[in-house]
Amino acid sequence: MIKPIVSRLFNIPNSHKLEIARQHGRYSSLETLFSKSPQEITEMVCKSGLRGKGGGGALTGQKWKLMPEPKKGVPHYLVVNADESEPGTFKDRQILEKDPHLLIEGIIASSYALHVKHAYIYIRGEYHFPAKRIQEAIDEAYEAGIIGKKSEYKLEITLHRGAGAYICGEKSALLESLEGKRGHPRLKPHTKEPEWLFGSPAVVNNVETIASVPFIVQEGPDAYRQFGTKESPGTMLFGLSGNIKNPGVYELAYGTNMLQFINEIGGGVPNNKALKAVVPGGSSCSILKADAIENVTLDYESLKCNDSTLGTGGMIIMDEDVSIPKAMKNLLEFYHHESCGQCTPCREGTGWMDRILAKLLQGEGKKEDIDLLLDISHTMNGKTICVFAPAVADMAVSYIQSFPEEFYALCSK
Repeated sequence: MIKPIVSRLFNIPNSHKLEIARQHGRYSSLETLFSKSPQEITEMVCKSGLRGKGGGGALTGQKWKLMPEPKKGVPHYLVVNADESEPGTFKDRQILEKDPHLLIEGIIASSYALHVKHAYIYIRGEYHFPAKRIQEAIDEAYEAGIIGKKSEYKLEITLHRGAGAYICGEKSALLESLEGKRGHPRLKPHTKEPEWLFGSPAVVNNVETIASVPFIVQEGPDAYRQFGTKESPGTMLFGLSGNIKNPGVYELAYGTNMLQFINEIGGGVPNNKALKAVVPGGSSCSILKADAIENVTLDYESLKCNDSTLGTGGMIIMDEDVSIPKAMKNLLEFYHHESCGQCTPCREGTGWMDRILAKLLQGEGKKEDIDLLLDISHTMNGKTICVFAPAVADMAVSYIQSFPEEFYALCSK
């Protein structure tokens, strides 16, 4: 069940160091990489079916194909999104800390395919140790001539640290921040086009997405498609946290049964407690009741069919003792605090919902307040620049609709 493509070196001592990483095959894909044209590498990624692993699951190769043909004087940029701020999500951190040279190898391959000469890694401000690790690896790569002016491809890599804003995980807000502006999401174009950084075309990809590229380059797209499902090929790092015996990060093939993963690898719920609910892919995903996940598999299609999303694969396990309204209140406090404030439905809606739920938990609410929560969610959904508010709205609605009895039990009248 466990398929170590990205996580192969995680348990090897000192695998973050260049010497050890090279002993175990890091940078061995570069020989194959430079024997092919950039277009051939892009086609390999397209054929592999590699999907973005930062939440949306978009086809990586199709995103790369949006980049225009290179023109003299117009640089291309690659930006690696390491702003891993979603509660319940901590998979990219494993790559940054345990195998940073895999990420650099992926950046080289992706940059070559995209005609990029300067790549950026945007890392969340709170990731002090991961930032230290990846910077040390970048320094080692420069010194060894793997990147920089001494390298075959002459690639520059810059690590940029954010300042702790959750919204900068949204790619356009990330780019605004990288340009030195306030991290506000941008209006989306009506047609498909690349992102833009410093007025030039750019691609933004998640850490794990980029770290998957060297395997595809070296082993070929068919080798990657040996894992997973037809629509969701390959593997993904899945996190387990909450009420679970074996919390951690595990690399699994897409299509793995969710309940099997929880019970066999996760060890099930501790203390002989019953499983109550699962948040499948980070805190903004809709909650699933325990009795609804028997046939759910860990892939984009299955989660969509079950009215949730795979997200970042950060699974939060809740046992029978968890209060669903209190869990929702905890999340609303977070999202209220982290709204960038650019859009009124999000800025006001998150705070309004937080205050209403607080009143309910204090025993001062009434049944009409629950209807009001649902009404506010409707107002927030689809009426803002980015998906922050719709994600919060979907999360809130799923908690109320999945466990209505717990919310109505809080009403005084």
